[in-house]
Amino acid sequence: MLLIAGVLGMVVGLLAGGRLSNLLSVKLRYGALILLALLLRFGTQWLIEQGVDIADQLRVPLFAVAFGMLVGALWLNRSQSGLLLAMVGVAANGLAILLNGGYMPVFIPAVEVAGLTAADLSPTFHVALPGELGIEFLLAGGPLGDILPIVLLSLSNVISLGDVLLAAGIAWFLFSAVARGSSDPDTGVVSLWRGQPRTGPAVSHARGTMAMDRPVVLGSGMGPGRGTSATNELTAAALPVAGAAIPTAVPGLGERIRRHPYVSLARDARFSAFWLAGTISLFGDRLHQIALGVMVLSITGSALQTGMVFLAATLPNLLLGPLAGTFVDRWDQKVVMIASDLLRAGLVLVIPFLVEANVMLVYPLVFGVTTVSLFFRPAKAAILPRIVRREDLTPAIGAVWTGETVADIAGYPLAGVFVAFLGTNLALAFWVDSVTYLVSAVLLAGLIVPPVAREVGPRVVGAMAAFTVELREGWHFLRRETALFQNTMVSVLAQLSIGATLALMVVYAERSLEGDTIPYPESYAVIEAAIGLGNLVGGFVVGAIGARLRKGWLVVTGFLIMGLATVVLGLTSNEVLAVVAAVTIGIFNLVYVIPSQTLFAERTPAGLMGRVVAIRSSIVMGALTGAMAVSSVLADHVDAGLIIAATGLLTILAAGLAAALPAVRDA
Repeated sequence: MLLIAGVLGMVVGLLAGGRLSNLLSVKLRYGALILLALLLRFGTQWLIEQGVDIADQLRVPLFAVAFGMLVGALWLNRSQSGLLLAMVGVAANGLAILLNGGYMPVFIPAVEVAGLTAADLSPTFHVALPGELGIEFLLAGGPLGDILPIVLLSLSNVISLGDVLLAAGIAWFLFSAVARGSSDPDTGVVSLWRGQPRTGPAVSHARGTMAMDRPVVLGSGMGPGRGTSATNELTAAALPVAGAAIPTAVPGLGERIRRHPYVSLARDARFSAFWLAGTISLFGDRLHQIALGVMVLSITGSALQTGMVFLAATLPNLLLGPLAGTFVDRWDQKVVMIASDLLRAGLVLVIPFLVEANVMLVYPLVFGVTTVSLFFRPAKAAILPRIVRREDLTPAIGAVWTGETVADIAGYPLAGVFVAFLGTNLALAFWVDSVTYLVSAVLLAGLIVPPVAREVGPRVVGAMAAFTVELREGWHFLRRETALFQNTMVSVLAQLSIGATLALMVVYAERSLEGDTIPYPESYAVIEAAIGLGNLVGGFVVGAIGARLRKGWLVVTGFLIMGLATVVLGLTSNEVLAVVAAVTIGIFNLVYVIPSQTLFAERTPAGLMGRVVAIRSSIVMGALTGAMAVSSVLADHVDAGLIIAATGLLTILAAGLAAALPAVRDA
């Protein structure tokens, strides 16, 4: 696996305009220590396999020294892109081995899925994990063991999360090294880790980057309505600038690829660690979401109780969303992000235990996970401008948005397959998500973020008083701006369908679809992924042609076709047609989200943007939350698909109202 990852990293680096000879210019600190650690690590295992008694007796201290040296050396080289992630992978594998007395723990059901047997394991290095998922499994480092079955062509194996992280880190490092150009300074990356100032804004206010109409559920935005403000900035970056000078010399294809902002950002060790931290935890969130819906529905058999889980996970957006950015602006955002990851890791870890004791405990737990996430997201938005150059900010935001979309498109299907593999062992899905939060925390801890000047004043009372005044000013502005206010009110009606699909999608997939082509729970995951794919397509299409079209009519069109697709989704029992409808929903969700965001950006003063968007979000989220509650209550008496279709009709009605209101239609 490491060999495949290494080759893949170098191939992508070559495709990005790099050269293999660039590897010779890589300068690793304490390279001899890395070689010594690798020799000790694999030499110890080889000696044990050869039956050398002294090596077997000293396996724990020998492995401890080897892994400790390797982790330390990689930490000292974290200025190289990918090596911090590789360090986390090494540490995860080392911890699993040391917790088991020098043996790598293996999940036997994964071995069987891979087409292997216990006889294929090495008795000198592998040990079986406990069959029951409980405290004993956790104490044995189960989530860090070999738990992932791999069946690819003739390759059958079982690997660990540490193996995945290590392979990804090596691939990223080799890509960065190969793609490096001759004009890149030798110390340019290292200086970023020593806290030297960069060109960019001195202070970033997270409230101004809040996404509209996108609820945070569990750890991230979820379900239909994933469009973010980053979409606008990403797609705008791809458009030509009027009056731009035409270069006299056109660089070659390889050089143009190497100069692409995404390639440049990927070679930036600090941004790549930041991006990987967020994207890895997002993959865990998708796994957590699929497992959560399947688990609660299987335990309770109740559409109401299952829908209420997602309602509880969405409710913090309404109650606490506008407050989060206010307080995050006053705290150390890096500490906020790390603390949020650690808190979410703990909450997700205990979900299986507490749900087994009493399923009702899942509601405060998921409420807590989303509440913590509300503080993580504005802190993440505030840190980004401090770790990239001003000219790299737009592509950096686009890269973050792309990471979220990739997590939707790839994460949901992978989560569905993994949840189906786990069967009744769903606890492992939550523990894997917990590990992804810990990985994110470690990656963020390795960042050196330039300090930011903050006003000294009351931390809580002063913040609340200031928030009240700011909120009143924002409301008065929104109420006076007819186009913005009517857009908000129409969006309230249009997005009731989003609340219904958020609450009922797992019930719909289990009860309304036939399951012949795509069985449940994979169908649930595939539909969510299809919506993410639609968001990706819609974002790029609107970015490419949206500037030439009237924003008001884009909003009307988006409402209309999204409503029609939602009706089709609710009425069909065929999985393929449901996936097509889901893609359409995702596309036309962005057809109205992006113009609406653009409208707010154009007509709202910069100093009011954060509070105006927060007020709009609270209004829309309130309606969306109400739709989730009503849909969940009805779903125990009415087919979930019919409820979804009915809310789709409301979205179509919203399109008619938008077309009839000049302030919305002609915007």
